[in-house]
This record gives sequence, C-alpha cells and structure tokens, in this order.
Amino acid sequence: MDDEPLAIEILEAYIARIPELELVAKCTDALEANLFLNKNKVDLMFLDIEMPALRGTDFLKSLENPPKVIFTTAYPEFAVQGFELNALDYLLKPVSFERFIKSVNKLLKIQDPNPESDPKRIAEHAPDFIFVKSDKRLVKLNFNEIQYVEGLKDYVIIKTDQAKIITLQTMKSLEEKLPAQQFIRVHRSYIVNLEKIHAVSAMGIEILEKGTIKTIPVGANYKEHLDTLIERKRL
Repeated sequence: MDDEPLAIEILEAYIARIPELELVAKCTDALEANLFLNKNKVDLMFLDIEMPALRGTDFLKSLENPPKVIFTTAYPEFAVQGFELNALDYLLKPVSFERFIKSVNKLLKIQDPNPESDPKRIAEHAPDFIFVKSDKRLVKLNFNEIQYVEGLKDYVIIKTDQAKIITLQTMKSLEEKLPAQQFIRVHRSYIVNLEKIHAVSAMGIEILEKGTIKTIPVGANYKEHLDTLIERKRL
C-alpha cells in the first residue's frame, strides 16, 4: 500500500520479475487496503509508513490478523518503529531491485525453511526483460539488447541493437528497473549496458553502433564507480 504513483510503479515492476510473487491489489489508502484484506487472503503486504490520514504503522496495529509486512519509506528514522511491529523488513526509497530481492527472500525462507533451498533462486529465475510504454504500446525490451539509455528532459531514449525507443519516465525510475549487475549510471543523462562497452578512453565510453563508435561521456560523480568496475575486469 502506497500513495505515491512512482513508488507503486517501481514495486509493481519488481514484483512482475519474480515468478514466486503475484500482485493481487494496489491500494493508496488504509480504508481501501482494509476492505481488501477483509475479503482476501494476502501473504505479504508492502506498506508505506507515511500515508494520508493514517500512518502505515498505525494501520498495521489496527489489523487483527495482518499478513507479513515489508515497510517502505523515504525516512530512515522510522526503521526502528517498523521492526518493533515485527515487520519482515524495511526498504528505504528509492528501492533497488537487489535490496527488494533480499527482502522477498526473507519471506521465502519462512515459507520454505528447508536449509537445502537456495534463497537466491528468485534472482536466477527473474525475467531478463521489461516492458516500457512507447507510442501507445507496451514494448518488450530484452536486457541483453539494450546498449544504453539517454535522458532527454521528461523522456528517456533507450537505444537497443535494433532501434531507439522513447518513453515518458525519468532516468531514476528506469534505473531502478534495470539489473545493477548489468547496467551502470555513468552520467546524469546516461546509463550503459556493461556488456555493450567496446572501449573506455579519456573521452568517455565507446559503444559500437553498426560499425560506428558512439562516445558516451562519464560524469565526475560516476567516474570512481566505473573505474572500480573496470579494474576488477582488467587483465
């Protein structure tokens, strides 16, 4: 339950990538959530602490038989209060996919306590694609075909091996949907696929596009992280 459309969209995208999870409802206030919980069985609820009219923590206290809860909030000072209510976990916005996986694995461990089970299985079986809205369609994008992402005011351009896809969203929201082990933010306006890097020079990152070189600048705030990743792979 969350009252922020972008936060709901991010969680919805993450849930869609996990075969073990099924989204059964999206609620924006306590009343709506309470009505749904009274009529349906829910195993896990993502609950924002800062909600209109009634805080998420107060809403949880009001439930007689609450489901497992993972709190989400932009305010780290609420973490202690969340755990005092026996919350399964606490996610600080903006939530990364890797951190999301760790939280969900806690639920899977409870449901399947077999020590031989692999808690990382949801990451291994997560779909390797996303859907984005473009030109009144939902376009499927395979991660291994995305070369880079370029920010353009309120839009982003996603360059793939075959085409350029323009979608209305922020760089930050799209970055949250891309696997961090494969994509890296190198500039305020650019995210690149590590697998598509042809070379790195003083001018920036070179990506080969149909026989020509596309040079992507590296921002000062992102250079250290990029250098660290490259050094790990250097012979």
